[in-house]
Amino acid sequence: MHPVRKQRLYLVLFVVLFSSAAVGLVTYALRGNINLFFPPVDVAAGKAPSGQSIRVGGMVVEGSVQRSDSSLDVHFELTDYEASVPVVYSGILPDLFGEGQGAVASGVLDASGVLQATEVLAKHDENYMPPEVADALENSGYDHKGNAK
Repeated sequence: MHPVRKQRLYLVLFVVLFSSAAVGLVTYALRGNINLFFPPVDVAAGKAPSGQSIRVGGMVVEGSVQRSDSSLDVHFELTDYEASVPVVYSGILPDLFGEGQGAVASGVLDASGVLQATEVLAKHDENYMPPEVADALENSGYDHKGNAK
């Protein structure tokens, strides 16, 4: 083989191997940052993976918020009016978080079906609702205030 062709072959092989390694590392790094959204009805049906980071959104069930006296632990339920998902969160909740309000909780679903939340987001005004939550409520036949359509 001619030395110039041999040099080009080595260069092409190096570029292909380096590019493959870079794509593999980026894919591996992003794998842990993917948060899939699941409405409560899918979580209750067992469609959400346990042990993987997910997001669950819906309305906070009236009367379900229970705050611990000795810690920052809060227990509440999210619903899309077809099913409810229990959520446990340890931390300070957003100011707009409340019963009957829309919320999205990010965390890991444990084996018993309880979402161990690491982050809770609340809607920022009375008209806005995250698109995923609005779609889940619409699919269950309710509007963003919990009224049947």
